[in-house]
Amino acid sequence: MTSAPPSDGRSERPAGLFGGIGRALSHRMYRRYWTGNAVSTVGRWIFRTALAWLVWEITHSAAWLGIVAFAEIFPMVLLSVFAGAVSDRFGPLRLIKAVQLGICITATLFAALVLSGLINIWIVMALAIVYGSLEALSTPPRVAYVHALVPKQDLSAAIALGSAMFNASRVIGPAIAGVLLLAIDTGAVFAIAAATFIQFYIVMFFLTDDHRGGEAKMSFALLRDMWQGCVYVWNHPGIRFLMTVLTAIGLLIRPFMELLPGFSAEVFGRGSEGFAMLLSSIGAGAMVASLWLAHRGRTEGLTRLVTWALAIQGVALTLFAVTDIIWLAIPCLLVVGFFMLTAGVGSQTLIQNVCESRVRSRVLSLFILLSWGLPAIGALVAGWLSEFFGLQLTIAVGAAATLVIWLWARRAGHRLAAALERVEGDEPPPAKA
Repeated sequence: MTSAPPSDGRSERPAGLFGGIGRALSHRMYRRYWTGNAVSTVGRWIFRTALAWLVWEITHSAAWLGIVAFAEIFPMVLLSVFAGAVSDRFGPLRLIKAVQLGICITATLFAALVLSGLINIWIVMALAIVYGSLEALSTPPRVAYVHALVPKQDLSAAIALGSAMFNASRVIGPAIAGVLLLAIDTGAVFAIAAATFIQFYIVMFFLTDDHRGGEAKMSFALLRDMWQGCVYVWNHPGIRFLMTVLTAIGLLIRPFMELLPGFSAEVFGRGSEGFAMLLSSIGAGAMVASLWLAHRGRTEGLTRLVTWALAIQGVALTLFAVTDIIWLAIPCLLVVGFFMLTAGVGSQTLIQNVCESRVRSRVLSLFILLSWGLPAIGALVAGWLSEFFGLQLTIAVGAAATLVIWLWARRAGHRLAAALERVEGDEPPPAKA
């Protein structure tokens, strides 16, 4: 049984009207981490928006959008489980610091090459692979580190508040990027993103980690550690169910985001401002959902929310795909953003709620793999198919297919809800061998 994180710096006052948000932010170390990460995450969306638009300007090809998105995100498939094993072994904070330095260097190099005019699509793809690899190594320990900053009773609120930050940045980042892309050189936009990454690297040196080396220094090799994480997920019915839902979202729903520059230009007849509007619509819906989940601050009912979110995303994205009027598309994306976030945060909270500490980073790395790695595969396939069938038909068919999976998920979720939403005790029982 693991001990709760230290309460140093936590206010004992009731959270009041702010509910779970107030409880999470009453922890000083979490508050520092959340603030620094917020600035960096805005920079991440500035970076990704500028990258997508740069690819479109160079190639005017939906297929290339899918290829570069694949190059950036697919490293999650190759490296996220490895990163989770390293994080479990050595502690998340140490890994975050090392990888964040690499992210700073890569983003700075990207800015320099664009400003110098030496950039081309092959260099873009190569740097996207490097950047994506570093993000793959950074994301599992970032997610797992939250567990070290708040006690278990505030974990749901802290995760949802982190998602609120992420999705606020999804609104703010593309909006800022859209303005910057109209006002300054694309290379300068990348330089601004690099500055936000450097800021977070500095903040990490003011944080501490109560990770105990004795728990992580197991006798197994890293490859065996990784395999253990996969076996644990497969043998745990509740986590396996959540991972299946995330697989459907990752392959059939999430890939449309990498094709939004094509939708903006070809379907809606807009430029970079239309692209920013579409991304911001998704982020706005997701931000509302994450703030609501943070205020809600409990696990009860999350399983039902996750299963219904799958169906509603499918319906809303299908409606988005069949319209060519941007003002009708925007409310559809607001709904998609709300329920995409609900499914993601709900699943992550339930996984953390039932997962044993000894495998937490590895299990969360699989969660991240499905949330980020599978969309890379989906974007690659969708980009290729759209060259033959068009963007709208490709996305509509995938979105509609999620409704079939929902018929299974609704029954399975009802059966597993009680076990996933348990709140008693600090350490859940182990999965069956």
